[in-house]
Amino acid sequence: MLTRRSFVTALAVGTVLGTGMLNSTNAEARYFDSTTRTWVEGEPVKRRLDQRKVPSKFKRRNVTVRTSQQPGTVIIHTDEKFLYYVTGRNKAIRYGVGVGREGFGWNGEVAIRRKTEWPVWIPPREMIQREREQGRELPARMEGGPENPLGARALYLYKGNRDTLYRIHGTNQPWSIGLNLSSGCIRMMNKDVEDLYERVDIGTKVIVIGPGEDPSPYISAPRNPLAAIFGNG
Repeated sequence: MLTRRSFVTALAVGTVLGTGMLNSTNAEARYFDSTTRTWVEGEPVKRRLDQRKVPSKFKRRNVTVRTSQQPGTVIIHTDEKFLYYVTGRNKAIRYGVGVGREGFGWNGEVAIRRKTEWPVWIPPREMIQREREQGRELPARMEGGPENPLGARALYLYKGNRDTLYRIHGTNQPWSIGLNLSSGCIRMMNKDVEDLYERVDIGTKVIVIGPGEDPSPYISAPRNPLAAIFGNG
């Protein structure tokens, strides 16, 4: 069941076509630092993010996991900031991701119903108005390209036949990987979303493990810790 306080609310406020562009010039900018397990906010945020290097653990790699999901399934663990693409029995490719900021987390089972290379970005009216109230003017439409906040590829997530407005997409802010910054979309390095794009098909099942949710029904570390070490590619 798709939840995020309520799916209707998500549709009403159009949280995601909004890609989660960071308002890094805003003194109210805020992100969750997974290293210190604290929220960081205020003017220092922009300086810290501009200088941030993405931790090596978020690099794409093959891993050994415990999962009952079939090969081809995508599992996103938002607390860990990892996206897993299941490749075989207890095997997966793990990618680092950026996820929704505080108040924009969600969970549920959805499916990829559309794939686009260098997607066009059309901010929802609600986001345009919200940004205008903060003194920032968003474009009504931005063609695909290196400056587009959706990055190199976009995978569109649906619940049944209804567009959730959530996306898995690339980013022109690679330093945001591993952080809670988006409006609910799942961000990936452009090279990683290009890799995932080639692997997934229309109809691919995507499981999103939301903030604070127990991931064990879907994925967990192997019982033997050596398997996790020597099972990596």
